[in-house]
Amino acid sequence: MRIALGLEYDGRAFCGWQSQPGGCGAQDALEAALTRMAGHPVRVAAAGRTDAGVHALSQVVHFDSEVARPQNAWVRGVNAFLPPSIRVQWAQEVDAEFHARFSAERRSYQYWLQLSPVAPAVFAGKVGWYHRQLDLDAMREAAALLPGEHDFSAFRAAECQAKSPIKTLYQADIRRHGDFILFEFCASAFLHHMVRNLVGSLIYVGNGNFAPTWMGELLQQRDRTRAAPTFMPDGLYLAGVHYDPRWGLPVCARSLIPM
Repeated sequence: MRIALGLEYDGRAFCGWQSQPGGCGAQDALEAALTRMAGHPVRVAAAGRTDAGVHALSQVVHFDSEVARPQNAWVRGVNAFLPPSIRVQWAQEVDAEFHARFSAERRSYQYWLQLSPVAPAVFAGKVGWYHRQLDLDAMREAAALLPGEHDFSAFRAAECQAKSPIKTLYQADIRRHGDFILFEFCASAFLHHMVRNLVGSLIYVGNGNFAPTWMGELLQQRDRTRAAPTFMPDGLYLAGVHYDPRWGLPVCARSLIPM
């Protein structure tokens, strides 16, 4: 049978999502726990890969098992074998045609940025940080140029393995919550470091280094060297993976703070 799982994890505890020879990936921890529960080797496929230091509120994976287990065993039972930095939130038996990555229609990310003169202590590793106030109106004007189908080469890491830099961005919203700024992005798929590169460039607009129209120029120029450096991973969360209702999955989207 094929089982889908919803996951939450703290990216600081892992060297990224993907399995590594040293076993430091979040995938390694999950597969080890599932193997113990299933009694046979288990490999998982995920909706998306997250980098070292990047968190997940709603990662989705699937795996195939040769044995039947109560649905709760794939949640509480597996969690008993996992480190506290990763948790299974739900489990659902799915059709054999379902694929966590290829059946996904959209992915959503949140980036939380704290504005304060001093770097955070309580939220260290959980939010990004900038030491000055930012012009939100200018940033929103710049972000409004991003939705649509574009070549996002200006925001693509050099080591990106995506076949095409052309993606459809459905959402690029910016909101303020006290001392925090929330960036929300939703797209068909994302390039490597795309969200962190977008956030870095939007901050360059917010601090007055560039006019909002600069974001449109970056899209047209398609030159990574002209955009801002990749921003820190700390505040980035995979917040949602969206599937066709026909798969019968729970809502695969969450927020760090209820909206």
